[in-house]
Amino acid sequence: MGQHTGAMVKLVLVLGDQLSPELSALREADKTRDVVVMAEVMEEASYVPHHPKKIAFLFAAMRKFAAELRADGWDVRYFTLDEGHTSIVSALLAVAGDTGAAEVLATEPGEWRVISALEDSPVPVHQFPDDRFLCSHTEFDAWAEGRKQLRMEYFYRDMRRKTGLLMDGDQPEGGKWNYDHDNRKPAPDEVTHEGPLQFQADETTGEVLDLVEARFADNFGTLRPFSFATDRAGARAALTHFIDQALPKYGDFQDAMLTDNRFLYHSVISMYINAGLLPWREACDAAEAAYRAGHAPLNAVEGFIRQIIGWREYMLGIYFREGPDYMHRNVLGHTRKLPALYWGADTRMKCMSTAVAATRDEAYAHHIQRLMVTGNFALLAGIDPFEVHEWYLAVYADAYEWVEAPNVIGMSQFADGGIVGSKPYVSGGNYINKMSDHCKTCAYKVKEKAGDDACPFNALYWAFLNRHRERFAKNPRMAQMYRTWDRMDDTHCAEVLERADRFLAKMEQGESV
Repeated sequence: MGQHTGAMVKLVLVLGDQLSPELSALREADKTRDVVVMAEVMEEASYVPHHPKKIAFLFAAMRKFAAELRADGWDVRYFTLDEGHTSIVSALLAVAGDTGAAEVLATEPGEWRVISALEDSPVPVHQFPDDRFLCSHTEFDAWAEGRKQLRMEYFYRDMRRKTGLLMDGDQPEGGKWNYDHDNRKPAPDEVTHEGPLQFQADETTGEVLDLVEARFADNFGTLRPFSFATDRAGARAALTHFIDQALPKYGDFQDAMLTDNRFLYHSVISMYINAGLLPWREACDAAEAAYRAGHAPLNAVEGFIRQIIGWREYMLGIYFREGPDYMHRNVLGHTRKLPALYWGADTRMKCMSTAVAATRDEAYAHHIQRLMVTGNFALLAGIDPFEVHEWYLAVYADAYEWVEAPNVIGMSQFADGGIVGSKPYVSGGNYINKMSDHCKTCAYKVKEKAGDDACPFNALYWAFLNRHRERFAKNPRMAQMYRTWDRMDDTHCAEVLERADRFLAKMEQGESV
Protein backbone atom coordinates (compact mmCIF):
# COMPACT_ATOMS: atom_id res chain seq x y z
CA MET A 1 0.00 0.00 0.00
CA GLY A 2 1.06 3.58 -0.52
CA GLN A 3 2.61 6.07 1.87
CA HIS A 4 0.29 7.33 4.60
CA THR A 5 0.22 11.03 5.31
CA GLY A 6 -1.40 13.31 7.84
CA ALA A 7 -1.58 13.33 11.62
CA MET A 8 -4.74 11.23 11.61
CA VAL A 9 -2.84 7.98 11.04
CA LYS A 10 -2.56 5.77 14.11
CA LEU A 11 -0.45 2.68 14.58
CA VAL A 12 -2.02 -0.54 15.83
CA LEU A 13 0.38 -2.77 17.74
CA VAL A 14 -0.30 -6.52 17.63
CA LEU A 15 1.91 -8.67 19.88
CA GLY A 16 2.84 -12.31 19.41
CA ASP A 17 0.27 -13.56 21.91
CA GLN A 18 -2.50 -11.34 20.52
CA LEU A 19 -3.20 -13.20 17.28
CA SER A 20 -6.96 -12.68 17.41
CA PRO A 21 -9.14 -10.83 14.85
CA GLU A 22 -11.34 -9.66 17.75
CA LEU A 23 -8.43 -7.84 19.46
CA SER A 24 -9.53 -4.62 21.20
CA ALA A 25 -6.78 -2.52 19.51
CA LEU A 26 -7.97 -3.64 16.06
CA ARG A 27 -11.55 -2.84 17.02
CA GLU A 28 -10.54 0.71 18.01
CA ALA A 29 -8.70 1.31 14.74
CA ASP A 30 -9.79 2.41 11.25
CA LYS A 31 -8.86 -0.16 8.63
CA THR A 32 -8.96 2.43 5.85
CA ARG A 33 -6.38 4.65 7.50
CA ASP A 34 -4.44 3.08 10.36
CA VAL A 35 -1.34 0.90 10.13
CA VAL A 36 -0.84 -2.40 11.95
CA VAL A 37 2.68 -2.99 13.32
CA MET A 38 3.97 -6.47 14.09
CA ALA A 39 7.60 -7.29 14.82
CA GLU A 40 9.86 -10.20 15.64
CA VAL A 41 12.37 -8.53 17.96
CA MET A 42 15.37 -9.90 19.81
CA GLU A 43 14.34 -8.35 23.13
CA GLU A 44 11.15 -10.44 23.21
CA ALA A 45 12.87 -13.53 21.82
CA SER A 46 15.67 -13.48 24.41
CA TYR A 47 14.59 -11.89 27.74
CA VAL A 48 14.63 -15.50 28.92
CA PRO A 49 16.25 -18.28 26.84
CA HIS A 50 12.98 -19.41 25.24
CA HIS A 51 12.57 -22.93 23.92
CA PRO A 52 13.28 -22.95 20.15
CA LYS A 53 9.86 -24.54 19.52
CA LYS A 54 8.18 -21.67 21.38
CA ILE A 55 9.99 -19.03 19.32
CA ALA A 56 9.25 -20.88 16.07
CA PHE A 57 5.58 -21.34 16.99
CA LEU A 58 5.11 -17.64 17.70
CA PHE A 59 7.06 -16.30 14.73
CA ALA A 60 5.26 -18.62 12.28
CA ALA A 61 1.86 -17.82 13.81
CA MET A 62 2.64 -14.08 13.73
CA ARG A 63 3.60 -14.20 10.04
CA LYS A 64 0.41 -16.05 9.17
CA PHE A 65 -1.77 -13.70 11.20
CA ALA A 66 -0.16 -10.71 9.47
CA ALA A 67 -1.07 -12.31 6.12
CA GLU A 68 -4.67 -12.77 7.33
CA LEU A 69 -4.90 -9.12 8.35
CA ARG A 70 -3.56 -8.03 4.95
CA ALA A 71 -6.11 -10.25 3.21
CA ASP A 72 -8.78 -8.56 5.33
CA GLY A 73 -7.72 -5.14 4.03
CA TRP A 74 -5.31 -3.91 6.72
CA ASP A 75 -2.03 -2.17 5.95
CA VAL A 76 0.45 -4.26 7.96
CA ARG A 77 4.09 -3.32 8.55
CA TYR A 78 5.77 -6.54 9.60
CA PHE A 79 9.40 -6.79 10.67
CA THR A 80 11.17 -10.14 10.64
CA LEU A 81 13.94 -10.81 13.13
CA ASP A 82 16.61 -10.33 10.45
CA GLU A 83 15.41 -6.76 9.87
CA GLY A 84 17.17 -5.88 13.08
CA HIS A 85 14.71 -4.16 15.41
CA THR A 86 15.87 -4.94 18.93
CA SER A 87 12.64 -3.90 20.67
CA ILE A 88 8.93 -3.36 20.05
CA VAL A 89 9.31 0.37 20.70
CA SER A 90 12.09 0.57 18.10
CA ALA A 91 9.74 -0.94 15.48
CA LEU A 92 6.96 1.49 16.45
CA LEU A 93 9.32 4.47 16.14
CA ALA A 94 10.39 3.34 12.67
CA VAL A 95 6.81 3.13 11.38
CA ALA A 96 5.81 6.36 13.14
CA GLY A 97 8.69 8.10 11.33
CA ASP A 98 7.47 6.60 8.05
CA THR A 99 3.80 7.48 8.42
CA GLY A 100 3.74 10.56 10.63
CA ALA A 101 1.64 8.67 13.19
CA ALA A 102 1.57 10.34 16.61
CA GLU A 103 -0.34 7.67 18.54
CA VAL A 104 -0.29 3.90 19.00
CA LEU A 105 -3.32 1.78 19.82
CA ALA A 106 -2.42 -1.37 21.75
CA THR A 107 -4.17 -4.12 23.65
CA GLU A 108 -2.76 -4.42 27.16
CA PRO A 109 0.14 -6.92 27.17
CA GLY A 110 0.18 -9.87 29.58
CA GLU A 111 3.57 -8.97 31.09
CA TRP A 112 4.39 -5.99 33.31
CA ARG A 113 7.75 -5.73 31.54
CA VAL A 114 6.07 -4.95 28.19
CA ILE A 115 3.40 -2.71 29.73
CA SER A 116 6.19 -0.61 31.24
CA ALA A 117 8.11 -0.45 27.94
CA LEU A 118 5.00 0.83 26.14
CA GLU A 119 4.32 3.39 28.87
CA ASP A 120 7.84 4.75 28.34
CA SER A 121 7.52 4.85 24.53
CA PRO A 122 8.37 8.22 22.88
CA VAL A 123 5.29 7.69 20.69
CA PRO A 124 2.30 7.73 23.08
CA VAL A 125 0.64 4.30 23.42
CA HIS A 126 -3.03 4.00 24.36
CA GLN A 127 -3.48 0.58 25.99
CA PHE A 128 -6.97 -0.90 25.82
CA PRO A 129 -8.15 -3.75 28.08
CA ASP A 130 -7.63 -7.26 26.72
CA ASP A 131 -11.29 -8.27 26.67
CA ARG A 132 -10.53 -11.66 25.12
CA PHE A 133 -10.55 -12.84 28.74
CA LEU A 134 -13.71 -13.62 30.67
CA CYS A 135 -12.92 -11.60 33.80
CA SER A 136 -11.60 -8.03 33.72
CA HIS A 137 -9.07 -6.77 36.28
CA THR A 138 -11.78 -4.55 37.77
CA GLU A 139 -14.19 -7.47 38.12
CA PHE A 140 -11.51 -9.67 39.71
CA ASP A 141 -10.53 -6.94 42.17
CA ALA A 142 -14.20 -6.47 43.11
CA TRP A 143 -14.48 -10.24 43.73
CA ALA A 144 -11.26 -10.25 45.80
CA GLU A 145 -12.06 -7.17 47.88
CA GLY A 146 -12.57 -7.93 51.57
CA ARG A 147 -11.89 -11.67 51.28
CA LYS A 148 -9.43 -13.17 53.76
CA GLN A 149 -8.44 -15.83 51.23
CA LEU A 150 -8.61 -15.68 47.44
CA ARG A 151 -9.50 -19.30 46.76
CA MET A 152 -9.87 -20.25 43.12
CA GLU A 153 -12.84 -22.54 43.81
CA TYR A 154 -15.17 -19.67 44.79
CA PHE A 155 -13.99 -17.51 41.91
CA TYR A 156 -14.58 -20.44 39.55
CA ARG A 157 -18.18 -20.84 40.72
CA ASP A 158 -18.84 -17.20 39.88
CA MET A 159 -17.36 -17.72 36.41
CA ARG A 160 -19.62 -20.74 35.90
CA ARG A 161 -22.62 -18.61 36.81
CA LYS A 162 -21.42 -15.78 34.55
CA THR A 163 -20.92 -18.02 31.50
CA GLY A 164 -23.75 -20.48 32.09
CA LEU A 165 -21.33 -23.31 31.30
CA LEU A 166 -22.40 -26.66 32.80
CA MET A 167 -25.25 -25.00 34.67
CA ASP A 168 -28.71 -26.39 35.36
CA GLY A 169 -30.64 -23.22 36.05
CA ASP A 170 -28.77 -21.60 38.95
CA GLN A 171 -27.31 -24.92 40.10
CA PRO A 172 -24.23 -26.73 38.79
CA GLU A 173 -24.83 -29.60 36.38
CA GLY A 174 -24.94 -32.88 38.33
CA GLY A 175 -25.33 -31.11 41.68
CA LYS A 176 -21.61 -30.50 42.34
CA TRP A 177 -19.34 -27.67 41.22
CA ASN A 178 -16.13 -29.66 41.16
CA TYR A 179 -15.44 -33.28 40.21
CA ASP A 180 -11.70 -33.18 40.90
CA HIS A 181 -12.07 -36.06 43.33
CA ASP A 182 -12.93 -38.33 40.37
CA ASN A 183 -9.92 -37.15 38.36
CA ARG A 184 -7.06 -38.74 40.29
CA LYS A 185 -6.78 -42.22 38.90
CA PRO A 186 -3.24 -43.64 38.69
CA ALA A 187 -1.57 -44.26 35.33
CA PRO A 188 -3.49 -46.71 33.12
CA ASP A 189 -1.88 -49.89 31.77
CA GLU A 190 -2.68 -48.77 28.25
CA VAL A 191 -3.37 -45.39 26.61
CA THR A 192 -5.74 -45.66 23.65
CA HIS A 193 -5.20 -42.08 22.44
CA GLU A 194 -2.45 -41.39 19.91
CA GLY A 195 -1.72 -37.93 21.31
CA PRO A 196 -2.27 -34.37 20.05
CA LEU A 197 -2.83 -33.68 16.37
CA GLN A 198 0.47 -33.27 14.50
CA PHE A 199 0.94 -30.67 11.76
CA GLN A 200 3.40 -30.66 8.87
CA ALA A 201 5.47 -27.49 8.46
CA ASP A 202 4.43 -25.46 5.40
CA GLU A 203 6.64 -22.96 3.57
CA THR A 204 6.14 -20.13 6.11
CA THR A 205 6.84 -22.39 9.07
CA GLY A 206 9.82 -23.93 7.28
CA GLU A 207 11.42 -20.51 6.80
CA VAL A 208 10.91 -19.73 10.48
CA LEU A 209 12.41 -23.06 11.53
CA ASP A 210 15.54 -22.27 9.49
CA LEU A 211 15.75 -18.82 11.11
CA VAL A 212 15.34 -20.19 14.65
CA GLU A 213 17.86 -22.95 13.97
CA ALA A 214 20.39 -20.35 12.85
CA ARG A 215 19.78 -17.77 15.58
CA PHE A 216 18.88 -19.79 18.68
CA ALA A 217 20.96 -22.93 18.27
CA ASP A 218 22.31 -22.73 21.84
CA ASN A 219 18.90 -22.52 23.55
CA PHE A 220 17.72 -25.51 25.58
CA GLY A 221 15.16 -27.50 23.60
CA THR A 222 14.73 -29.60 20.49
CA LEU A 223 13.45 -27.64 17.48
CA ARG A 224 12.70 -30.49 15.06
CA PRO A 225 10.47 -32.33 14.48
CA PHE A 226 8.09 -29.38 14.79
CA SER A 227 4.41 -30.30 14.73
CA PHE A 228 2.43 -27.42 16.31
CA ALA A 229 -0.41 -25.74 14.47
CA THR A 230 0.45 -22.15 13.57
CA ASP A 231 -2.92 -20.69 12.53
CA ARG A 232 -6.50 -20.61 13.73
CA ALA A 233 -7.70 -23.38 11.43
CA GLY A 234 -5.00 -25.70 12.78
CA ALA A 235 -5.77 -24.75 16.38
CA ARG A 236 -9.44 -25.56 15.79
CA ALA A 237 -8.50 -28.90 14.25
CA ALA A 238 -6.34 -29.68 17.31
CA LEU A 239 -9.29 -28.88 19.58
CA THR A 240 -11.68 -31.07 17.57
CA HIS A 241 -9.17 -33.94 17.64
CA PHE A 242 -8.93 -33.67 21.45
CA ILE A 243 -12.70 -33.48 21.97
CA ASP A 244 -13.32 -36.47 19.70
CA GLN A 245 -10.43 -38.70 20.71
CA ALA A 246 -9.23 -37.83 24.23
CA LEU A 247 -11.77 -35.83 26.25
CA PRO A 248 -13.81 -38.87 27.42
CA LYS A 249 -10.81 -40.18 29.41
CA TYR A 250 -9.10 -36.85 30.10
CA GLY A 251 -10.67 -36.47 33.54
CA ASP A 252 -9.85 -39.91 34.90
CA PHE A 253 -6.16 -39.78 34.01
CA GLN A 254 -5.32 -36.06 34.02
CA ASP A 255 -2.98 -36.45 37.02
CA ALA A 256 -1.26 -39.64 35.81
CA MET A 257 2.29 -39.86 34.39
CA LEU A 258 3.89 -42.49 32.18
CA THR A 259 7.56 -42.78 31.22
CA ASP A 260 6.83 -43.78 27.61
CA ASN A 261 3.77 -41.61 26.95
CA ARG A 262 4.19 -37.86 27.19
CA PHE A 263 0.63 -36.78 26.47
CA LEU A 264 -1.81 -39.45 27.77
CA TYR A 265 -5.25 -37.83 27.26
CA HIS A 266 -4.20 -34.18 27.56
CA SER A 267 -5.38 -31.58 25.06
CA VAL A 268 -2.06 -29.74 24.44
CA ILE A 269 -4.01 -26.69 23.25
CA SER A 270 -3.00 -24.18 25.93
CA MET A 271 -0.38 -22.61 23.64
CA TYR A 272 -3.10 -21.96 21.05
CA ILE A 273 -5.46 -20.36 23.57
CA ASN A 274 -2.70 -18.27 25.17
CA ALA A 275 -1.38 -16.97 21.82
CA GLY A 276 -4.87 -15.95 20.71
CA LEU A 277 -5.36 -18.54 17.97
CA LEU A 278 -8.17 -20.32 19.82
CA PRO A 279 -10.79 -18.40 21.82
CA TRP A 280 -11.36 -19.85 25.31
CA ARG A 281 -15.12 -19.84 24.74
CA GLU A 282 -14.80 -22.02 21.65
CA ALA A 283 -12.87 -24.66 23.62
CA CYS A 284 -15.35 -24.62 26.53
CA ASP A 285 -18.42 -24.73 24.29
CA ALA A 286 -17.01 -27.69 22.36
CA ALA A 287 -16.37 -29.58 25.60
CA GLU A 288 -19.83 -28.81 26.97
CA ALA A 289 -21.44 -29.89 23.70
CA ALA A 290 -19.57 -33.22 23.98
CA TYR A 291 -21.07 -33.71 27.46
CA ARG A 292 -24.60 -32.75 26.34
CA ALA A 293 -24.32 -35.21 23.44
CA GLY A 294 -23.29 -38.03 25.77
CA HIS A 295 -19.81 -38.25 24.23
CA ALA A 296 -17.81 -37.34 27.38
CA PRO A 297 -18.56 -37.74 31.09
CA LEU A 298 -19.17 -34.83 33.43
CA ASN A 299 -15.97 -35.30 35.46
CA ALA A 300 -13.84 -34.92 32.30
CA VAL A 301 -15.72 -31.93 30.90
CA GLU A 302 -15.98 -30.09 34.23
CA GLY A 303 -12.25 -30.63 34.84
CA PHE A 304 -11.37 -29.27 31.40
CA ILE A 305 -13.64 -26.23 31.71
CA ARG A 306 -12.33 -25.51 35.24
CA GLN A 307 -8.76 -25.28 33.90
CA ILE A 308 -9.89 -22.56 31.47
CA ILE A 309 -12.51 -20.40 33.20
CA GLY A 310 -11.28 -21.25 36.70
CA TRP A 311 -7.49 -21.54 36.90
CA ARG A 312 -6.58 -19.58 33.76
CA GLU A 313 -8.74 -16.57 34.60
CA TYR A 314 -7.81 -16.72 38.29
CA MET A 315 -4.09 -16.64 37.37
CA LEU A 316 -4.66 -13.52 35.25
CA GLY A 317 -6.50 -11.85 38.13
CA ILE A 318 -3.78 -12.67 40.68
CA TYR A 319 -0.99 -11.50 38.35
CA PHE A 320 -2.48 -8.07 37.76
CA ARG A 321 -3.76 -7.63 41.32
CA GLU A 322 -0.40 -8.45 42.91
CA GLY A 323 1.67 -6.16 40.68
CA PRO A 324 5.14 -6.12 39.06
CA ASP A 325 7.07 -7.24 42.16
CA TYR A 326 5.17 -10.56 42.38
CA MET A 327 7.90 -12.53 40.57
CA HIS A 328 10.42 -11.53 43.24
CA ARG A 329 8.46 -12.81 46.25
CA ASN A 330 10.33 -15.36 48.33
CA VAL A 331 8.66 -15.74 51.73
CA LEU A 332 10.40 -19.07 52.43
CA GLY A 333 13.83 -17.52 51.87
CA HIS A 334 14.97 -20.11 49.34
CA THR A 335 18.26 -19.14 47.66
CA ARG A 336 19.77 -22.26 46.07
CA LYS A 337 20.70 -21.96 42.39
CA LEU A 338 18.65 -23.88 39.81
CA PRO A 339 20.67 -27.09 39.24
CA ALA A 340 21.93 -28.18 35.83
CA LEU A 341 19.56 -31.16 35.76
CA TYR A 342 16.78 -28.71 34.79
CA TRP A 343 18.75 -28.05 31.62
CA GLY A 344 19.17 -31.74 30.83
CA ALA A 345 22.24 -32.71 32.91
CA ASP A 346 22.27 -36.34 34.05
CA THR A 347 20.17 -37.32 37.04
CA ARG A 348 19.32 -40.72 38.50
CA MET A 349 15.82 -39.48 39.44
CA LYS A 350 13.58 -41.06 36.81
CA CYS A 351 10.64 -38.71 37.38
CA MET A 352 12.86 -35.64 36.93
CA SER A 353 14.75 -36.94 33.90
CA THR A 354 11.45 -37.95 32.23
CA ALA A 355 9.78 -34.57 32.83
CA VAL A 356 12.86 -32.59 31.73
CA ALA A 357 13.30 -34.75 28.59
CA ALA A 358 9.65 -34.19 27.62
CA THR A 359 10.10 -30.46 28.23
CA ARG A 360 13.26 -30.41 26.10
CA ASP A 361 11.67 -32.28 23.18
CA GLU A 362 8.10 -30.98 23.22
CA ALA A 363 8.19 -27.52 24.93
CA TYR A 364 5.42 -29.18 26.94
CA ALA A 365 4.83 -31.15 30.12
CA HIS A 366 1.44 -31.60 31.72
CA HIS A 367 0.34 -29.92 34.93
CA ILE A 368 1.27 -32.73 37.34
CA GLN A 369 4.78 -33.02 35.88
CA ARG A 370 5.14 -29.27 36.34
CA LEU A 371 3.58 -29.10 39.82
CA MET A 372 4.45 -32.40 41.51
CA VAL A 373 7.75 -33.32 39.85
CA THR A 374 9.85 -30.34 38.67
CA GLY A 375 8.02 -27.83 40.90
CA ASN A 376 7.88 -30.11 43.93
CA PHE A 377 11.59 -30.89 43.65
CA ALA A 378 12.51 -27.20 43.37
CA LEU A 379 10.46 -26.35 46.46
CA LEU A 380 11.81 -29.26 48.52
CA ALA A 381 15.38 -28.43 47.47
CA GLY A 382 15.01 -24.77 48.44
CA ILE A 383 15.73 -23.35 44.97
CA ASP A 384 15.40 -19.59 44.44
CA PRO A 385 11.80 -19.13 43.21
CA PHE A 386 12.78 -16.39 40.75
CA GLU A 387 15.14 -18.82 39.02
CA VAL A 388 12.40 -21.44 38.98
CA HIS A 389 9.99 -18.86 37.51
CA GLU A 390 12.40 -17.90 34.74
CA TRP A 391 12.94 -21.57 33.84
CA TYR A 392 9.21 -22.24 33.42
CA LEU A 393 8.79 -19.01 31.47
CA ALA A 394 11.58 -20.09 29.11
CA VAL A 395 10.88 -23.74 28.43
CA TYR A 396 7.13 -24.05 27.79
CA ALA A 397 5.34 -23.04 24.60
CA ASP A 398 2.26 -21.87 26.53
CA ALA A 399 4.19 -19.74 29.07
CA TYR A 400 3.54 -16.00 29.35
CA GLU A 401 4.24 -14.21 32.58
CA TRP A 402 0.60 -13.49 33.47
CA VAL A 403 -0.22 -17.21 33.58
CA GLU A 404 3.17 -18.71 34.45
CA ALA A 405 4.20 -16.50 37.39
CA PRO A 406 1.18 -17.09 39.66
CA ASN A 407 1.36 -20.81 38.87
CA VAL A 408 5.06 -20.96 39.82
CA ILE A 409 5.57 -18.23 42.43
CA GLY A 410 2.19 -18.90 44.01
CA MET A 411 0.93 -22.41 43.49
CA SER A 412 4.16 -24.32 42.90
CA GLN A 413 6.77 -22.56 45.09
CA PHE A 414 4.55 -21.00 47.80
CA ALA A 415 6.81 -17.96 47.47
CA ASP A 416 3.83 -15.60 47.77
CA GLY A 417 3.08 -16.86 51.29
CA GLY A 418 -0.25 -18.48 50.51
CA ILE A 419 -2.14 -16.06 48.26
CA VAL A 420 -2.75 -18.79 45.66
CA GLY A 421 -2.44 -21.99 47.72
CA SER A 422 -3.59 -22.78 51.24
CA LYS A 423 -0.57 -25.06 51.69
CA PRO A 424 2.61 -25.87 49.76
CA TYR A 425 2.31 -28.57 47.09
CA VAL A 426 4.97 -30.89 48.46
CA SER A 427 5.15 -34.65 48.57
CA GLY A 428 7.63 -37.44 49.04
CA GLY A 429 8.19 -40.19 46.52
CA ASN A 430 4.99 -42.08 47.38
CA TYR A 431 2.74 -39.65 45.49
CA ILE A 432 4.90 -39.94 42.36
CA ASN A 433 4.93 -43.74 42.74
CA LYS A 434 1.14 -43.82 43.01
CA MET A 435 0.53 -41.59 39.99
CA SER A 436 3.25 -42.88 37.62
CA ASP A 437 5.34 -45.82 36.50
CA HIS A 438 8.60 -43.88 36.97
CA CYS A 439 9.64 -45.43 40.29
CA LYS A 440 9.61 -48.97 38.87
CA THR A 441 12.65 -48.23 36.70
CA CYS A 442 14.35 -45.58 38.86
CA ALA A 443 17.88 -46.04 40.22
CA TYR A 444 16.54 -44.86 43.58
CA LYS A 445 14.20 -46.96 45.73
CA VAL A 446 11.00 -45.18 46.67
CA LYS A 447 10.23 -47.54 49.57
CA GLU A 448 13.64 -47.20 51.24
CA LYS A 449 13.70 -44.76 54.14
CA ALA A 450 17.47 -44.32 54.56
CA GLY A 451 20.74 -44.84 52.72
CA ASP A 452 22.10 -43.49 49.45
CA ASP A 453 19.65 -45.50 47.33
CA ALA A 454 16.55 -44.10 49.08
CA CYS A 455 14.40 -41.79 46.93
CA PRO A 456 15.68 -38.22 47.45
CA PHE A 457 12.12 -36.87 47.49
CA ASN A 458 11.53 -38.66 50.79
CA ALA A 459 14.42 -37.14 52.74
CA LEU A 460 13.93 -33.74 51.10
CA TYR A 461 10.23 -33.79 52.04
CA TRP A 462 10.90 -34.29 55.75
CA ALA A 463 13.78 -31.81 55.68
CA PHE A 464 11.45 -29.22 54.12
CA LEU A 465 8.83 -29.76 56.83
CA ASN A 466 11.49 -29.58 59.52
CA ARG A 467 13.03 -26.41 58.04
CA HIS A 468 9.69 -24.58 57.85
CA ARG A 469 8.05 -25.98 60.97
CA GLU A 470 7.28 -22.59 62.46
CA ARG A 471 5.31 -21.54 59.39
CA PHE A 472 3.41 -24.75 58.62
CA ALA A 473 2.97 -26.81 61.82
CA LYS A 474 -0.32 -25.08 62.65
CA ASN A 475 -1.68 -25.38 59.11
CA PRO A 476 -4.65 -27.75 59.52
CA ARG A 477 -3.85 -29.40 56.18
CA MET A 478 -0.30 -30.22 57.30
CA ALA A 479 -0.62 -30.92 61.03
CA GLN A 480 -0.97 -34.67 60.47
CA MET A 481 2.42 -34.83 58.68
CA TYR A 482 4.11 -33.04 61.58
CA ARG A 483 2.55 -35.53 63.99
CA THR A 484 3.98 -38.36 61.85
CA TRP A 485 7.44 -36.72 61.87
CA ASP A 486 7.29 -36.25 65.65
CA ARG A 487 6.53 -39.93 66.18
CA MET A 488 9.70 -40.97 64.34
CA ASP A 489 12.76 -42.12 66.24
CA ASP A 490 15.25 -39.27 66.89
CA THR A 491 18.13 -41.21 65.38
CA HIS A 492 16.11 -41.90 62.22
CA CYS A 493 15.12 -38.21 61.95
CA ALA A 494 18.77 -37.17 62.24
CA GLU A 495 19.71 -39.67 59.49
CA VAL A 496 16.96 -38.34 57.21
CA LEU A 497 18.09 -34.73 57.65
CA GLU A 498 21.72 -35.70 57.12
CA ARG A 499 20.77 -37.61 53.95
CA ALA A 500 18.94 -34.50 52.63
CA ASP A 501 21.94 -32.28 53.42
CA ARG A 502 24.35 -34.68 51.69
CA PHE A 503 22.17 -34.85 48.59
CA LEU A 504 21.83 -31.06 48.35
CA ALA A 505 25.55 -30.49 48.92
CA LYS A 506 26.34 -32.93 46.13
CA MET A 507 23.85 -31.20 43.81
CA GLU A 508 25.26 -27.76 44.64
CA GLN A 509 28.78 -28.95 43.81
CA GLY A 510 27.55 -29.83 40.32
CA GLU A 511 27.77 -33.59 40.82
CA SER A 512 25.19 -35.82 39.17
CA VAL A 513 22.34 -36.71 41.52
